[in-house]
Amino acid sequence: MNQMDSVASGESRAGPAAPESAPLIALTHIDVTFGVVRALKQADFAFRTGECVAIAGHNGAGKSTLMSVLSGARRATAGWVEAGDKRFERGYDAETARALGVRCVFQELSLCPNLTIEENMHAVHPQLKGFGWRKRARAIIEAQLDAIFPGHRLSGKDLVGNLSLSQQQMVEIARCFARVDTPVKLVILDEPTSSLDKYTAEQLLAFVRKSAAEGITTVLITHMLNEMLRCADRVMVMRDGGVIATLPVEGLTKDAIIRAMGQFIEGDLTPRERAAAGASTQDAYQWTVGPGQQTTIDAPRGSIVGFAGLAGQGQTDVLNAIYASARGRHSRGRVAYVAGDRRSDGIFPDWTIAQNFDIRSLYDRTRGSWLNAASLRELFDTWARRLDIRGAAAGANILSLSGGNQQKVLFGRALASDADLILMDDPMRGVDIGTKLEIYRLLQDEAARGRTFIWYTTENDELFYCDKTYVFRSGRVTRELNASECTEEALLAASFEEPVR
Repeated sequence: MNQMDSVASGESRAGPAAPESAPLIALTHIDVTFGVVRALKQADFAFRTGECVAIAGHNGAGKSTLMSVLSGARRATAGWVEAGDKRFERGYDAETARALGVRCVFQELSLCPNLTIEENMHAVHPQLKGFGWRKRARAIIEAQLDAIFPGHRLSGKDLVGNLSLSQQQMVEIARCFARVDTPVKLVILDEPTSSLDKYTAEQLLAFVRKSAAEGITTVLITHMLNEMLRCADRVMVMRDGGVIATLPVEGLTKDAIIRAMGQFIEGDLTPRERAAAGASTQDAYQWTVGPGQQTTIDAPRGSIVGFAGLAGQGQTDVLNAIYASARGRHSRGRVAYVAGDRRSDGIFPDWTIAQNFDIRSLYDRTRGSWLNAASLRELFDTWARRLDIRGAAAGANILSLSGGNQQKVLFGRALASDADLILMDDPMRGVDIGTKLEIYRLLQDEAARGRTFIWYTTENDELFYCDKTYVFRSGRVTRELNASECTEEALLAASFEEPVR
């Protein structure tokens, strides 16, 4: 049995420390306020040595804010942090947390794109200095990448700005676990697999379990319930700024987590029923794109077409080529794009939430005029309710929202537009499970009305909502799978096949 198989079966899981043992670090009565908004309300939790704690909750529940307090990046308005015999009611900051062995990978990456990987190591480990520091930094980060992501093919000399989003995520994670001078005792991973394909995500989860067995505590914030059940010892459930439940993983089900989050949605989606009805292949979009013009993509109008394969295999490049082609083909520009890398490609960071939403809908093509403010506010309010965008008022800066709520704004912007073709580049990063299910319904409803979606995702489960899926490797399609053929086994096999010539 290989390492990833042992994670899936649970055989490599190290049991959590005995409940009576002293916690590694504890958060007590933590409050955080932003003006009149109370982001955390008397939040309490104690982390044990050598366990994995998953945190579940809707977007805006306070997960990332609580972890910002634990990492020292944000000071609590009230409450305290305890570690061993030390109690910090004031003065708990990033330097203190680092001395205690706390490390954090935030949802938004913090790498400097104009620096190499080894130089980014130096940026957070300034003690790497003197003659030969580059060689030492390179050796540490490459060894850590080898330990977590075997076969990664990255070098410490690589410029970060030239890496894919998935590769940058791998570097950030490896840098977090890397030990330079002080021991690593607790690692916070905020949506760490959101930019990773399934294979690479499996490597990370296997490493987390191995680290737990070696005494390192990991806090895993994720909306992927399978990851919680397979990797965690306990699940902390947060709602509206408080910790409302702690659930042992043994015997735990997805439905129990969703109910605890307060987001249970009745009924199940049946994507293949819609696929069986079929969209007309007589009226279809078609593009020939990719290296040497080798890849032909057919998207029947009113269909949902998936892109799959390992990360960085050209899926985003093909989406971008389709976008450019569609913009040229339709003089009215009836195409919208939902970016996965929202910070660089999606949001306008200096604008308000409403302005970020409105930018796609400012011009009313049906009337040939600019929309008025009242119409735009009504449109925003409608989609804010449908997508459950919460955490700040429409006039607040977009960065005041959690990452998941920012992503909802991008979804609303595309769906509220007049676009009849919508392209989506791994768009569910950081979106909670309740909203995901609602978005799946929205996509199917909109497809039934004639809209076409092309959807690249690193979550294979999402491909089951597609009418057909193109699997990519090296910028070309290895296999085209219809809905009934799209199984986990078929997707994995096609991901390693040679491209069709």
